[in-house]
Amino acid sequence: MKYSKIPVAQSIVALCAAKNIKHVVISPGSRNAPLTIGFTNHPEIKAYSIVDERCAAFFALGIAQQIKQPVAVICTSGSALLNYYPAIAEAYYSDIPLVVISADRPIERIDIGDGQTIRQKNVFGNHILYSANLYSELVLEKEVLDKKLLQKQFESRRHNEREINLALNSALENNGPVHINVPFYEPLYALEESEITDPVEILPDLSLREYSKEALKPYLELWNSAKRKMVIVGVMPPNNVEQQYLDLLAEDPTVIIFTETTSNIHHPEFFTRIDTLIGPIEKSEDAAQQFKALQPDILLTFGGMIVSKKIKSFLRNYQPKQHWHIDPKKAYNTFFCLNKHFETSVNSFFQKFLPATISVNSDYASHWKTINEQRKKRHDLYVSQIPYSDFKAVQSIVPLIPKDYNVQLGNSSTVRYAQLFNWDASQSIFCNRGTSGIDGSVSTAVGAALVKKQPTILICGDLSFIYDSNALWNNYIPSNFRIIVINNSGGGIFRILPGNKNTDNFDTYFETVHDLNAKSLCEMYSFEYAMAQDSNQMTAELKKFFKPSEKPKLLEIFTPRKLNDEILLEYFDFIKS
Repeated sequence: MKYSKIPVAQSIVALCAAKNIKHVVISPGSRNAPLTIGFTNHPEIKAYSIVDERCAAFFALGIAQQIKQPVAVICTSGSALLNYYPAIAEAYYSDIPLVVISADRPIERIDIGDGQTIRQKNVFGNHILYSANLYSELVLEKEVLDKKLLQKQFESRRHNEREINLALNSALENNGPVHINVPFYEPLYALEESEITDPVEILPDLSLREYSKEALKPYLELWNSAKRKMVIVGVMPPNNVEQQYLDLLAEDPTVIIFTETTSNIHHPEFFTRIDTLIGPIEKSEDAAQQFKALQPDILLTFGGMIVSKKIKSFLRNYQPKQHWHIDPKKAYNTFFCLNKHFETSVNSFFQKFLPATISVNSDYASHWKTINEQRKKRHDLYVSQIPYSDFKAVQSIVPLIPKDYNVQLGNSSTVRYAQLFNWDASQSIFCNRGTSGIDGSVSTAVGAALVKKQPTILICGDLSFIYDSNALWNNYIPSNFRIIVINNSGGGIFRILPGNKNTDNFDTYFETVHDLNAKSLCEMYSFEYAMAQDSNQMTAELKKFFKPSEKPKLLEIFTPRKLNDEILLEYFDFIKS
């Protein structure tokens, strides 16, 4: 095995390996050569080469999303590092452990006019768990090292080792992005045949807080006396909550449970279409009366970001007396009424809390379940008669996705349409909802597909796909990877939002109308390409789409640009009746 001759590079590689980092995504460069040499020669680490740094970071994020372990990204100095920022922000808000390691010029070279040099120290300060700024290490022959230089070299190495440990431990303990910035002197490519460092490892603290019965007592008293309790589950990875606890909540007549597609939990009694329940109330003459009846005494939330704007608006206007959130790390005051943050895992909390709850008489759950059943019938009737559109495309796609698929959703329209349909419980649903941006959805899906045994499909809009099309510029895309692009010739979601939709200004600066397609990109990146322009073509292509192939596949479904918004907006009027 070959090693970089620079000690700090050896320490970084050794400590990453010690903390079980198995995947490293490297963008080519010269200043990061000592790191590239170390990681690519390590027998226990899989290294990937992704040229585009923004894609590389989201690719790494997709891997980390699936394996639930830190993944490292390595880049050269200068603006290369800044291209990581969108993925870092997503990792920060989605609690995904991403380890960013950037090469840098020595400090005396900053702001003197050297090329490919920027101020890299603490550059991600607002969206990072820990920033480790390492010292440069001169590699000098032993003959020229006097006692003072030896002491400074020792102090420098100990500082660097501690900072590397603290950064990596932060990613492990708190599930989020960290940044290690390491300045290198030249020469950068010098090699050693054996290790010259043995860095000290500081172990992470992975203990979980638990609540005693005494600490939970006042909350149990509130829960057991309340007749209207609402549970909302945001983004969660699959199999994160034990089913026995979900079953207990579902049986409680005082509790209704709202979930979203990205919650990845399932029960026949849960309310899976939040907007389908709330949207019609907004349009009702007695909206205030109905919202009062839905208003909970206690709101219990867990999981990450919530897609539905309607549930946010409702609970901000009709606030519960108590809002509690369960999460080991953080609690957002989404509804402006947060009372308590239980800093533990959902399973740990329910294990202590639910056995001590008692059932009280209430028609809260039964009343809203009756209304929800009516909404389902109206939903089925509406979608059975809608014309070819974005809505119709999603309706056709969802039931044809095979069991056990790993599903990645693009943001904007796609993830919102996905909330209106029931997905198979065997499917795992993911979406970059931390920042809800369209950047990186393709790269994330490719990274996820790489490490999943099950096939992966990405469903996204045309702008999301085109924006991140460099994601296909790599050699790691498996043949069972699938992409469906719903191409409505622009940012169709803006037609749903309030505003004047029939002006040149709107077309150019909001909807961004275009006539591009994905065919040429598929030819360049060796994807099988198919397209559909009506319902019959779409049905026929979808039947072939999931069959095994030697290459990954992309299906582009073209929908009418000016019809989609009308069909979605009429939906809520229809199901209200």
